[in-house]
Amino acid sequence: MKRKILVTSALPYANGPLHLGHLVEYTQTDIWARYQRLRGHECLYFCADDAHGTPIMLRAQSEGITPEALIERMHAEHLRDFTDFGIGFDLYHSTHSPENFQISQDLYRALRANEHIIVREIEQAYDPVAEMFLPDRFIRGTCPRCKAPDQYGDNCEVCGATYSPTDLLDARSAVSGATPVRRSSEHYFFELGDFTEFLQQWIHSGTLQEEMANKLDEWFTAGLSDWDISRDAPYFGIPIPDAPGKFFYVWLDALPGYMAATQHWCYKHGRNFDEFWGQGADAELYHFIGKDIIYFHALFWPAMLQGSGHRLPTGVFAHGHLTINGAKMSKSRGTSITARQYLEQLDPEFLRYYFACKLNSHVEDIDLNLEDFLLKGNGDLVGKVVNLASRAAGFIHKHFAGHLADSLGEDQPFYAQLAAKQEEIAASYEAREYARAMREIMTIADQLNAYVDQHAPWLLAKDDTQRDTLQRVCTVILNGFRLLITLLSPVLPRLAQRSSAFLRCELSWDGVQHPLLAHSIEPYSHLLQRMEKTHVDSLIQEPSQPIPPAPTTSKAEQAPKSETIGIEDFGKVDLRIARIVAAEAVEGADKLLHLTLDIGEAQTRSVFAGIKSAYDPATLVGRLTVMVANLTPRKMRFGLSEGMVLAASGDASGPFLLSPDSGAQPGMRVK
Repeated sequence: MKRKILVTSALPYANGPLHLGHLVEYTQTDIWARYQRLRGHECLYFCADDAHGTPIMLRAQSEGITPEALIERMHAEHLRDFTDFGIGFDLYHSTHSPENFQISQDLYRALRANEHIIVREIEQAYDPVAEMFLPDRFIRGTCPRCKAPDQYGDNCEVCGATYSPTDLLDARSAVSGATPVRRSSEHYFFELGDFTEFLQQWIHSGTLQEEMANKLDEWFTAGLSDWDISRDAPYFGIPIPDAPGKFFYVWLDALPGYMAATQHWCYKHGRNFDEFWGQGADAELYHFIGKDIIYFHALFWPAMLQGSGHRLPTGVFAHGHLTINGAKMSKSRGTSITARQYLEQLDPEFLRYYFACKLNSHVEDIDLNLEDFLLKGNGDLVGKVVNLASRAAGFIHKHFAGHLADSLGEDQPFYAQLAAKQEEIAASYEAREYARAMREIMTIADQLNAYVDQHAPWLLAKDDTQRDTLQRVCTVILNGFRLLITLLSPVLPRLAQRSSAFLRCELSWDGVQHPLLAHSIEPYSHLLQRMEKTHVDSLIQEPSQPIPPAPTTSKAEQAPKSETIGIEDFGKVDLRIARIVAAEAVEGADKLLHLTLDIGEAQTRSVFAGIKSAYDPATLVGRLTVMVANLTPRKMRFGLSEGMVLAASGDASGPFLLSPDSGAQPGMRVK
């Protein structure tokens, strides 16, 4: 049955660029939405810039522009970065929109009419120079507990203490530097406690992850407090009806931003807003958020919806934070990486895949380990998946004019076995168990690569009597590639698009049960380039280090060292049997050939070898040789060389590649 689904991600604040921590959430949501569309469901993905509040007002002042000009610029930058990362919004809106003004004020009026709004006078910090009330984050001073200087007005980043701004020592305004004074003002409060019983039941109804529901139970121990939803002028936001000089606190109008985006989309597409947000709406509604804003989405938001007569979310899915190389993202460490900095160096498909390999349905922090990121991206996507297409397509075009076989013949059961795993992977996607789905998909890739090694199309191509077998084997490989790309398409939309053009077919969920037979494909061209280590390393800007002084040495240390090595030293060298699966001349190099080496376990390595004078590249394909597999990769003008093949030469002859005896297999270690 076709489902109607609306999904949202939390609204990024329009006060700065997107960073990789943001991309975890939008990638998680986008994968889920793309999977639902792949299954034939209507799945709409809405988001918007969170465009109000004091920080935006003050930044605009510092730049000498209006807040409207600032948020318009940030909206364009955010949408550009999202688009370049393949995030497929159906609409990316703004909370500074006519729809949001109307909906936020209507929600407030409904809550007020139902007697959930009260007004009382409170005392706040006031900047006498800037003539404005100060949010806690705009008051700085010395922590009252650990005496750390320059801490925020609500919590200390050194010792973790929370406190009132009045407890700060040497408090000052972050706006003007003046000492804040205390002033009274009328504020408007949403009586969250009116919904205590409802919320206690709702958070344990299966709508939230259980760990989040248990965390929220802590809020009920001391009782739910009234929520201050007003701010005093000057403030950039939505005015509170019938309250001159008062504006909604930014979170009050950020949450209705989901509804405002829906209303805007419905108006543009002739749809009914109540299909999605009315009581009894038949659409499923899911919010993807970070764990740090769960109380807004699982306490304040459902209470607002309940109190104003709207439907409730079907599910609220929280995720953890992102760390880089095991540490919190930090500008001082060079690990606060913006989306644009990443895009200037690397293909976003690699990061989408890496996040998918880490994400599950639980609220766990995930780490972007850059060394692991490089190995996994190149090893899985290029080595295991894309190489399948490159290894088979050449034979199909060289020997069969680009035409696939009419039948899979005796390999039909093998392909059917691989395709049968589709529903298991579907269940993982549906449950947001992306890491499990990626493992299951890579298991299929491993089986396909083992099939390639077993049938050795490079050997079949040398035997004219094996032409039918060669065409069948390559057809199986390319259909296996199509299966993998279809299953990965929610994660890798750009690679899927390029692969679809290469295969001359649309990728569909049901289509993989029907292999491509008697079908023509395009000549192969690069679908995904390997990541270079230098580009990955450049994501982190390490501070320059002074060159240490040359160490002093004793006469004993200056003595000539032995030219021999110990067995321990030799044991560090990882010598592997490798099969040459591709060989080509390097344009602009007199001596180099570019070799692609299969070293077993579905791994390939790219190596540049100075053997061009001795070998025709075509004669090397399929040959076994020996390589150093743990040599530090070397960046060359022509690309990255990930090892070294062993060759021998005399004074006037050679080089001669070293080859093992028959019976050796790729991946065997030389002892």
